[in-house]
Amino acid sequence: MYRHYIKRLLDIIFALCAFIALIPLFITLIVAVKINSRGPVFFNQMRVGRRKRMFNIIKFRTMRIDAPSDVPTHMLNNSEAYITGVGRFMRKTSLDELPQIINILTGQMSLIGPRPALWNQEDLVSERDKYGANDVRPGLTGWAQINGRDELEIPVKAMLDGEYVKKMSFAFDVKCFLGTIVSIIKREGVVEGRTGASKQVMNKDKSIK
Repeated sequence: MYRHYIKRLLDIIFALCAFIALIPLFITLIVAVKINSRGPVFFNQMRVGRRKRMFNIIKFRTMRIDAPSDVPTHMLNNSEAYITGVGRFMRKTSLDELPQIINILTGQMSLIGPRPALWNQEDLVSERDKYGANDVRPGLTGWAQINGRDELEIPVKAMLDGEYVKKMSFAFDVKCFLGTIVSIIKREGVVEGRTGASKQVMNKDKSIK
């Protein structure tokens, strides 16, 4: 009942309330992005959605317009050189993800779920198939996000996404939401320019098996 009906209803209610409440912040970020660098305010990128259907994710632009498109940040040479000043702040605080409230309202995403993979991240998509993690709506944040984020190796990230699918419930979603707030405040797991598994994350992984 929860994962098929109540979760979607809560997504719509949350997204509508958040969109209205955050209008002043949206305006502030739009102005900051325009002043800080040349180019559009928003950035659209093809991502893998529920049942591997493609959709365009919406973000605030955090990189210069000459940055290679559809390439994960960790795969860029000298990725820091492409990130704008305002973009660096938004990425560390996850404010660049706020426009995905629109993706939630349209039903392409959920508040909580596996982060949507890039269309060309075949290794991550393949790993998620093992755990049924491609069969649910991707999320604005999720279990893997609060357990390592950029520090996670792909097999570990997929395993955590699979754990979320198994445990999906209102209580577990609340746990992920509160954990996200803590992670943002502490700025945990944000590692620009690389991915890897910390010892702490690997120890958590052992407890999952």
